[in-house]
Amino acid sequence: MSETPPNTLQYRFDGPEDAPVLILGPSLGTTWHMWDRQVPELTKQWRVFRFDLPGHGGAPAHPAGSVADLTTRLLVTLEGLGVHRFGYAGCALGGAVGIELALRHPERLASLALIAASPRFGTADEFRQRGVIVRTNGLDPIARSAPERWFTGGFAAAQPAITEWAVQMVRTTDPGCYIAACEALASFDARAGLGSVGAPTLVLVGSDDQVTGPAEARTLVAGIPDARLAVVPGASHLVPVEQPAAVTDLLVRHFSTAWQPAFETATGQTVLPAAALNPVPAPAPPQPVPVAEIAPPAVPQVTHGRPDPYDTGIKVRREVLGDAHVDRTLAGADEFSGDFQELVTRYAWGEAWDRPGLDRRTRSCVTLTALVAGGHLEELAVHTRAALRNGLTPAEIKEVLLQAAVYCGVPAANSAFRVAQRIVREETTPQE
Repeated sequence: MSETPPNTLQYRFDGPEDAPVLILGPSLGTTWHMWDRQVPELTKQWRVFRFDLPGHGGAPAHPAGSVADLTTRLLVTLEGLGVHRFGYAGCALGGAVGIELALRHPERLASLALIAASPRFGTADEFRQRGVIVRTNGLDPIARSAPERWFTGGFAAAQPAITEWAVQMVRTTDPGCYIAACEALASFDARAGLGSVGAPTLVLVGSDDQVTGPAEARTLVAGIPDARLAVVPGASHLVPVEQPAAVTDLLVRHFSTAWQPAFETATGQTVLPAAALNPVPAPAPPQPVPVAEIAPPAVPQVTHGRPDPYDTGIKVRREVLGDAHVDRTLAGADEFSGDFQELVTRYAWGEAWDRPGLDRRTRSCVTLTALVAGGHLEELAVHTRAALRNGLTPAEIKEVLLQAAVYCGVPAANSAFRVAQRIVREETTPQE
């Protein structure tokens, strides 16, 4: 166990101190105990390192809002322990960390296993919606529905103790850290980079996984050059828990036969012990050949202009309003309305909403008040959803509308309350 400063992760080691290190990364809502059934066999060959996500399993509640942040914390933790090269197996969000390691820190990774993973987990809207539900209702609705997401129906019915363990594991997670992890998954998209993954990779999935199933696994295998697929029958999303023997056997076979030798670099990276793996020294990886670009004729450059804010605007617009809404709006634009949508994207979202002077919660408060004053009820519905995504609670939205009633008039606020009440119910009611 460890003392855990904000930039590191809570961890534990099992197995011989002189063995090569194998890291096991957990899924969202779980703890390192999801790997308990794998550890006895894996520690016969490896020193197994497990970690908890922030706010999970009693770990300090230091939220991490991106997969890159989680990966950095993992590497800082490993640096402090003198672990420079390792194998890595991760489930779901833990798999996203594995992909990030393979893309950003390939010299650290000897071999990779991605379990119930995807290069893009659902849609950003789905995970931000889950964050709204947790912010409003706490984790109990998510905890109660966890077994049906994680296990097949037959397993859940036959293993009530494990089912209850799963519920309690989610229920005791810190809500703020869970919401931050949802944001991390919402923004994670590695589809364009899969071809750059150089580590030998096992992609493992349960045949009945309805969360990140065989289709997502095949996307990973198709994109990663050195990847193999294993589909475990009779298993759903949390396949290491539901089919522990099959997963253990697959991990042992993969990491025993597909362990890439260390890069020969001058960066001081520590190679795993030769006695453990008998690695063959590898030549330095080829460096990409710089590509020369033909320079255009010299033209005086305008240095006082500002960059086009459209790209920033479309990014902010999607983050605040959601992909589904933005996609519908842009798809409905035609020759007549297209220029207006570009103007809105550039100047409302790329300029005003992207300014650093106010955070998005405050901008949502201002926007709701202005829409009440103007009687723009259709836009009020859109921005009530946005306010929930930006972190306002229903109680805070109510206070904004009460304040607006004083300064914008009771009739305007009356209409606004009807709209906002409907949206809050839609957005915060857990889906069965």
